[in-house]
Amino acid sequence: MPCVALAYAPAAYAADITLGIIGPHEYDLPVDFKPFNVLVQYGNGNAAGNTYNSAGQRMARGGSHTWSGLTKYVHFRTFEAIPHVGFAFEIIQGESYALANGTDYGGLGPTIVGPAAWFKPNAHSTFGIQTFMQTPVGTRDATSPNYWSNISSFIFDYEWKHFSFDGDLGSVVGSTKHMKGQHSYRPGTVFFTNLRFSWKATPKIEPFMAFDWQNVAGTYDNTMRQYVSDTNSREVAMGPGVMFNISKKVSFTARYSHSLEGRNTPETNAYYVKFVYLW
Repeated sequence: MPCVALAYAPAAYAADITLGIIGPHEYDLPVDFKPFNVLVQYGNGNAAGNTYNSAGQRMARGGSHTWSGLTKYVHFRTFEAIPHVGFAFEIIQGESYALANGTDYGGLGPTIVGPAAWFKPNAHSTFGIQTFMQTPVGTRDATSPNYWSNISSFIFDYEWKHFSFDGDLGSVVGSTKHMKGQHSYRPGTVFFTNLRFSWKATPKIEPFMAFDWQNVAGTYDNTMRQYVSDTNSREVAMGPGVMFNISKKVSFTARYSHSLEGRNTPETNAYYVKFVYLW
């Protein structure tokens, strides 16, 4: 089922790895098709009871409980002038709620928009690119990164008779962060990859394993002309999941993920769900 998802929280401070919400067949995309639409609702919750320090040690402090969602509309189409190439345009709205240190808050995050394009080197594989702009504000400061960012990645998929392998490799580049009465900051560049390997057990049920990696460069304080300490981070997470192909137009995916190692980031101890409707 074709879909693309993006993480909207500031990557250096979130437990979620960019694009970590994708499922199997995320980039199993067609070409030479009639236009169609997809509505996707993603959701995930993370009980980050521990935090990785700068030495990569897991510390029993600094954790939080977060819940977030992404509501996405995608329009798929092709153009006669560009045969055998598929295109999509997406509008994504993020939602979040956090409970930490005796406080709780929630709201809408920034909006993400952009295109994707792909082709099929052969009947069993897909290769493409996607690029999206993320706006700087949400409904409250706690859900706003306060800077523009571009999220771009290469996407791929390969289908065997009984197995499927797909994923992405990309980066997030942010503009300078300006806030009245505060220092000016340059967010660190994010590099990430998300891999999904699934077993087509039956036409309706597909177990899979997920692997996610992210590395975030340090934040640079333009006012002080130095990097902010302990703002560079890294995380590797893995976990099992299952995809239910309810019909040709509807699917539901659930997954659990946990950190294998990290640095300067809350641990991932999360569940993910995804509902897809195609028309």
